[in-house]
Amino acid sequence: MKTAYKRLNRDHRIQIEKLIALGKNNKQIATTLSVHPSTISRERKRVRNEPYDNLKAEVNYVHNLLDRRLGTSKINSNPKLKNFVYLHLELHWSPKQISDALKQFYPFDSTMQISHESIYYHIYIQPKKEVEKLLISQLRQKRKYRGNTRRGVDKRTTIKDPIRIDERPAEVLTREIPGHWEGDLVLGKNRESAIGTLVERTTRFLIIVHLKKKDSTAVRKAFESEFRKLPTNLKLSLTYDNGTEMAQHKTFTKNSKVKVYFAHPYSPWERPTNENTNGLIRDYFPKGTDFNLVTKKQLKEIQNQLNERPRKTLEYDSPLNTISRLFMNQNFI
Repeated sequence: MKTAYKRLNRDHRIQIEKLIALGKNNKQIATTLSVHPSTISRERKRVRNEPYDNLKAEVNYVHNLLDRRLGTSKINSNPKLKNFVYLHLELHWSPKQISDALKQFYPFDSTMQISHESIYYHIYIQPKKEVEKLLISQLRQKRKYRGNTRRGVDKRTTIKDPIRIDERPAEVLTREIPGHWEGDLVLGKNRESAIGTLVERTTRFLIIVHLKKKDSTAVRKAFESEFRKLPTNLKLSLTYDNGTEMAQHKTFTKNSKVKVYFAHPYSPWERPTNENTNGLIRDYFPKGTDFNLVTKKQLKEIQNQLNERPRKTLEYDSPLNTISRLFMNQNFI
């Protein structure tokens, strides 16, 4: 009579260890457990070059099972897939973003499909060599809560005649119409240097602004320069916090035709798109960075990386693709 297939469990492995200690061979053990002798043969190979140990055998079994289910072997055995995964981890993409990008780039190639859980598992089971630690450091979840990035001496009250966020058109809040921006500074070491950030609310498209100084005149001129590059229908408004670098908001509006609205003091949640994007930038430039040493070219490279990265809020499309579709006939990037 043909022996029915039976999957071994921990109790079986404990019995196998005891029967081996009693000198039983594979066929005798198989008869006792009512399994095929080949099952016992494969099981004993789980612990090679040393006496059978039920615990080690169980651990090896679980690892092999996870490999099959979560795709570790798939990444290691497919250089093209592995290169794609590692390259985009180094670009600070999350496993979820990588997994969804693979579906878009290779919709009919199952060998280039893998779940984000599989990518997480693959990274975290690697030996702790420098390259693996580097990759682990890129995972998005490593970033701690940022809090308010504009701590220090409060000079918000010096803004004259601010137009508050409450007066913005309703279309700004709904994000239905592109052209409404959020702006801020990311401060450098000892608050002595900075870069500017402008984020379009609908598409999440980012412009990183190189600043020689962070006073109101330098910031105004730098922001005006960036807005001059945009088409008219993409520069409707700018929402800012109460930093003194926007003290010349009236002159900025006169020159750029972009109306500035100010958030309430200590209310970073009123500019959520900009706050989130500044956090992404901090992955590249941690606190303590001296932005005086950062070139325009470096800022442009990081701007491009972030604009080409898929976003969950855009259904895993990228800001660049999204804004390009809206204004594909206008060369403004």
